[in-house]
Amino acid sequence: MTPTAPIQAAPQPLKHWRVAVPESRQLNVLHDMLAVRGATVVRCPLVSIRDNPDEHTIKAWLLQFCASPPDDLIILTGEGIRRLTGFAERWGMLEPWASALGKVRKIARGPKPASALRPHQLKPNVLAVAPTTDGVMQTLQHEELVGRKIAIQLYGEEPNLKLQHFLMAKGAHIDTVAPYIYASDAEAEQVTQLIDDLINHQLDILVLTSIVQIKRLMSVAKKQGREAQLIAAFKAIYIAAIGPIVAQMLNELEVPIAIMPDDKFFMKPLVRKMVTFVAANPKP
Repeated sequence: MTPTAPIQAAPQPLKHWRVAVPESRQLNVLHDMLAVRGATVVRCPLVSIRDNPDEHTIKAWLLQFCASPPDDLIILTGEGIRRLTGFAERWGMLEPWASALGKVRKIARGPKPASALRPHQLKPNVLAVAPTTDGVMQTLQHEELVGRKIAIQLYGEEPNLKLQHFLMAKGAHIDTVAPYIYASDAEAEQVTQLIDDLINHQLDILVLTSIVQIKRLMSVAKKQGREAQLIAAFKAIYIAAIGPIVAQMLNELEVPIAIMPDDKFFMKPLVRKMVTFVAANPKP
């Protein structure tokens, strides 16, 4: 009888590391990727993402987009395309929406819109040189945009006046849509507990995947008179940032970033980078 080989335990490179995950969109996915690698995961959803309740405005925008597609669509987030697709499906407009998407030049700020376009068998026509507003502007800097109709799918309700003014200065006709909103309705008690843990050095790594999370933490800390303490706590912990937009806000706060993917700004590369970092920086 052939002996059975012993089952090898899965490696747990993050064992004994306490990782705070204030993630809203993919909390369970990120939690599982960290937990299977041995991390003690502290969960605290700071914000939720919801459809924009102003359905009248969204529907009017979709009807116009489908009836007379613009020349270009600037896609700032994959979430926005998914939400617009959801609206279109609920209102029986999925086919004309997909058809119109196929006709316009799709300019993506970063790589995530590609996955949102894939169900329509589409992909971005242009990828910004960097996944930021400045990257979009740099990509379009030398293009002739006079008279072009350009739609902008916004990041939450942020109007991105910088991008709007840039396009208008180049003579483009612009139209914006905000298909989703961020709701800072997480339990105040949970947010306060996370701030307490950060200030009291109870955590090893803080994962940040959107600037909305930083703003939420800062807002609650400010109301509690602990803004300076929170910034000091940010500087005393290892920060794992998903990409350059989060990094830019942290840089403005003079908070160093220990862990960030080199180019692919998704969950898996972030976790892989974390594993590499802790291997090089073992706990005492």
